[in-house]
Amino acid sequence: MKDRYTRLKVKMLLQIAGIVLLAALLGVIFIYTMVDGALQVPFADAFLSFCRFFGMDYDNALVFYHEVIRKNKTFWLAFGFTLLLALAVYLAMSRISRYMNQISEAVDEVLSQTDAPISLPVELRPMEIKLNAIKTTLRRREYEAKEAEQRKNDLVVYLAHDLKTPLTSVIGYLNLLNDEKEISPELRDKYTHISLEKSERLEELINEFFEITRFNLQNIELEQTRVNVTHFLAQLTEEFYPLFSEKALSCRLDVQPDLAVWGDADKLARVFDNLLRNAINYGTEGTEIEVLAFRREDKVVLQFRNAGAQIPEQQLQRIFDKFYRADASRSSRTGGAGLGLAIAKEITELHGGTISAFSDEQFTTFQVVLPAAERPVEERKEMEA
Repeated sequence: MKDRYTRLKVKMLLQIAGIVLLAALLGVIFIYTMVDGALQVPFADAFLSFCRFFGMDYDNALVFYHEVIRKNKTFWLAFGFTLLLALAVYLAMSRISRYMNQISEAVDEVLSQTDAPISLPVELRPMEIKLNAIKTTLRRREYEAKEAEQRKNDLVVYLAHDLKTPLTSVIGYLNLLNDEKEISPELRDKYTHISLEKSERLEELINEFFEITRFNLQNIELEQTRVNVTHFLAQLTEEFYPLFSEKALSCRLDVQPDLAVWGDADKLARVFDNLLRNAINYGTEGTEIEVLAFRREDKVVLQFRNAGAQIPEQQLQRIFDKFYRADASRSSRTGGAGLGLAIAKEITELHGGTISAFSDEQFTTFQVVLPAAERPVEERKEMEA
């Protein structure tokens, strides 16, 4: 691991080394100037005066000077060196303490609501960069969370408003059927058909409420098995035949044989269901939807392509965000809660895969890439035999 605090270590090492050298230098100067050098006499006189100040006579003060100072020069040198070394350690610890205080204040700034960048001494620049990155990430996530919450609240308001229309219609037509006893069979069939359509729309809106709640509360856990993607997609496209017919769409399935991935079949079904339903909802009526799957090295690539209006680049960048809808119309039958693609992305990434979207003037393509599953050893032996 690269050491990013070399500057800090060098600065503290130089500081300690400087104080140690200064201590040694001062000790040598003290011994060879005041004890044995040119300042020996003034120093001795000062020492004797100090002793006599406390009541000691001259002879005893002179003996004391020789016994304590002259004969113990090495001791005093070591003692002074030790004191200065202790001072060096104290200064170094003070600097470390000051750095810790600065980092603590910087952490407080990360948690604050200010947008001002964090500033630390040059030797703590790596820490400054990391803290500023954390602060930026927290601000971005806070903004995204608020934005998602606002979109969710808007959706709930719109859904609550939209619920009134089909509900009012259902109640109205059912009252007509209940009150008009002599109504003609043709009119009864018409009212019944309208009530059924409005009830189905009401069910869709209620399901969107549950979708929002489920996304906020669920913890997705995978129960992985070997999933045969080839059979999976063939079965799924057959189940969607009524929806294809409703919009005069056709579906072309181009899947390599025996493609398999490791994953949770139910969760992957939700991904493919969301992508295929999205292609149906936004595909141009009377066109063809393409479902392709093929092996690329150790990955399985799945593509869902539909003809339709081009999705602008700025919308493509946000199309997998929670509660984001490229189609802002709340009254259309294609209008969902904006969770399908967000859930598809979360499930895909839990499987170690990726999901992306591409759009041009002719086609919109959603691509899922998942790790491929190798054939079981027993199955490979049977095929080789």
